[in-house]
This record gives sequence, C-alpha cells and structure tokens, in this order.
Amino acid sequence: MAEDVRRKCETCARCVQRKTLPTRAAYLKNITSNKPLELVCIDFLSVEVDKRNVGNILVVTDHFTRYAQAYPTRDQRATTVARVLWDKYFSVYGFPARIHSDQGRDFESHLLKEVLKIAGIKKSRTTPYHPQGDPQPERFNRTLLDMLGTLRPEQKATWSQHVAFLVHAYNATKNDATGVTPYLLMFGREPRLPIDLCFGVSEDGDSYETHQQYVSRLREKLRDAYHLATAAARKNADRNKHRYDARVRSQELQLGDRVLLRNLGIAGKHKIADRWKAIPYLVMEKLGDLLVYKIKPEDGPGQIKTVHRNLLLPVGELVSTPYEMGHGRAAGQNRGARPKPPSNTDSGPPAANLPLFCTSESESEEEDTTLVYPGIETRFQSRSAEPNESFPSSALNPMAELFRPLSDTPVLLMRPPCDDTHRLLDNGDRQVEDVLGTLDPPALELGVQGPTPVAEGPSREASPSVT
Repeated sequence: MAEDVRRKCETCARCVQRKTLPTRAAYLKNITSNKPLELVCIDFLSVEVDKRNVGNILVVTDHFTRYAQAYPTRDQRATTVARVLWDKYFSVYGFPARIHSDQGRDFESHLLKEVLKIAGIKKSRTTPYHPQGDPQPERFNRTLLDMLGTLRPEQKATWSQHVAFLVHAYNATKNDATGVTPYLLMFGREPRLPIDLCFGVSEDGDSYETHQQYVSRLREKLRDAYHLATAAARKNADRNKHRYDARVRSQELQLGDRVLLRNLGIAGKHKIADRWKAIPYLVMEKLGDLLVYKIKPEDGPGQIKTVHRNLLLPVGELVSTPYEMGHGRAAGQNRGARPKPPSNTDSGPPAANLPLFCTSESESEEEDTTLVYPGIETRFQSRSAEPNESFPSSALNPMAELFRPLSDTPVLLMRPPCDDTHRLLDNGDRQVEDVLGTLDPPALELGVQGPTPVAEGPSREASPSVT
C-alpha cells in the first residue's frame, strides 16, 4: 500500500509540473579562447532613461582579454546594433573572428547577419533562457550597474555621459580571472592615468632607438602577459567548474526520451504557475559534446527547439499525457470548449438526464432531442432544425433550452398534464401560469414563443397531442 501511494505521488502529473524543482543536470563546460578578438561577446543592458532619452547600453567584451566597451543607445533595434559595431568597434579594434550573443531579435536579424557575412565574422548564440552561455557580458553588466549606482543623484540623471569614464576605469583595473589589466592584454602596455601624472610615475623606464626594438619588446611583453593570463584564467575556470559540478546531479538523455520543458517566459506574475510545461517532448538529437538537445512535441506537429539540459525534466512513460493531465488548452483544445452535456435521449427518467450546467449554442454541439413525458405523447422540434435562431438558457430551468414550439403556429398556454409543475417552473413562471389560468379561453390563444408544449383540442381537459 505504501509503495502504491509513493508511486502515485511520483507519477502524478499535477505534482510533477508544480512541485518538481529544477536541478543542475549538466556539468559546466567552459568557453575558451587563445588570443584577443578571437571571440567577442555582446549583450544589451537596460537602465533607467536619463535626461538625454537614453535607456540602453550595448556591451561588447573580448573573451580573452576581458577588455570591455559600453555604448549607450536609445533603442535596441538591429540597425542600431549594426551601426554601433561597425562605426565604433570594428573601425577601432578590427574584425573579430566570431561574435557570440543571446537569441535576441536585434542580434538574430537578417541585417546583422549580412553585416557579419560581409566582414567575414562567424556568429554563434546561446540556447534560450540560458544566460550562462554568455557569461562575460552578464558579469560585466553587474559590475557596470554597481559603478553607475555609486554616482551622485544629480549625476544619475545623466548617467550616459559617465559610462565611458567608468568603463575605462574597469579596463585599467587588474582582473581577478587573468591577474592583469584588460588594457595591458589588449594593447601591450598599461594606460597612463591621472594618478601617474600626479606622482610622476612612468609606465616603464625603457627607451627605444628604433621602431623595431619597440616592436620586439612589445612582443615579448605580450607573450609573457598572455601566458600569465592564460594560466590564471584556466586555474580560475577549473576552480569554478569544481564548485559548480559538486552540486550537479547528472542524468544523460538518450534519443527518444520523454521530457518536460521548463515553463519560462511567463508574462506577469507567476508565483503559483507550474514550473514545467504540460506538453511532453521527445529528444531528437544531441549537439556534439555539449549538453544541448533538440526536442519536438510528442503528439502532433510542433517546432523543434534547441535547449540546454538544465531546462529539461525526464518523465519516462509513467506520467500522464496532456489530456489526462487536464491541460487540454496546452494540447491545442479550443479555449471555449467545455465537456459535452449528457444526452436526454437515454432510457432513464427525464430528471436523471438533465444537463449538469448551462451552455450556450456556441459552446455545445447541436443534437436532435426528443422528450417523452409520462401520460402525454409530445414530440418537440429539434434545435438543429433552425440553427440560426438562439434561445437563451435559464439557470433556474435548465430544460428551457430544449423546448421549441412549431413556427408560425398559435401556442396554447396550459398547465403540463403532470404533477411535476414545481420541478419544471420557477417562481416567476408559476406566478404567470396562475394569472393566465384566470383568463378566458379565447385569450389563451397567443402566438408566444417559449419553452411550452403545443396542445390541440377545444378544452383543457382533452388530452393534447402534437404531430
């Protein structure tokens, strides 16, 4: 019994979607580069709009040297990205071998692809909702925000005018990962700062007679700096990988495995939303030695997605399908659809076949319905005979929608020949029926449309029948 309860809880679709916490299932794989401008990473940082109507910063970082540049912009359009990269970065530092970014529309546009194709630059991108794939711009964004936050209140109103000075201070500061300044790795020398002028400190005491001596000395300094920076960066990366992998619960996926996708990108508040989407996916392919997979929906056509392993949850074959989960909307069901009410043509008594709730004609399918009352033979016209007409249903009288009189025929209002008046009529109908009962017989022949049986005969005592 306890085993059955445990298995039921582990395979409950609702519990799996909401309560299963995301875990680290993939080991850390570091991105490496061996020289400046071999890999350049870009990203956008959104900040409060200042007095100059500037609210965005295009961040460009060199992966090997950690040398960063930040360009304030008014928008994040693809034309802005292409113009800033071409005019302010490529024309100053040259063309990089590869540019890496997230999957933002501004970075994945056809315009930027054509610009990079003309310049002979390769383009790579991260997987969706995985900022760890572009770590350097993300880390620099936090540093830049901390530096901007130290400005005085009057300076924050014009923060875009101070970005260049703060970025230069960052590039002139020793980086913890490389052990040297990004400026030194990029240009082969330290920058002359105001503090050097105050104390009369020179960057070095060497003097060169010819340009060739300067070039030779510069090469030696850069070679030594690159070796030191590479060793320090590798040591720091190994330390971070060891810390990260210590909390990884590895579980590799095979082709055809059934998985759930992390429920990300929800608009608005989502504190009680499911952590995983209801639609199961199947693993189609693994990309090289990376823990990145291509998946597609299990049922029906769907777009093939490329996602990181940490955004997938293996569920096997025990977890229910989307329909069994009660997520018909996620599987493509009409949002306005409701369960079909039971038919009134069953052999049981009419009271047992009443709809459990009221639906409109747009929410339920049309059916031919014939009702038989005890002691009277009455056949009512089907609702499907005239699909263009609509009669509202009543919450107090759920049978009202099922009755229709013959068109263009006088209707004789009468009391139903049974003792179930209190079940068929609500309080308002009972009062109207009592008033009509006191009228003369000629006044009862009125062409009233409503859920009332049609009767024939000279008097109320005769057994009415409608053909």
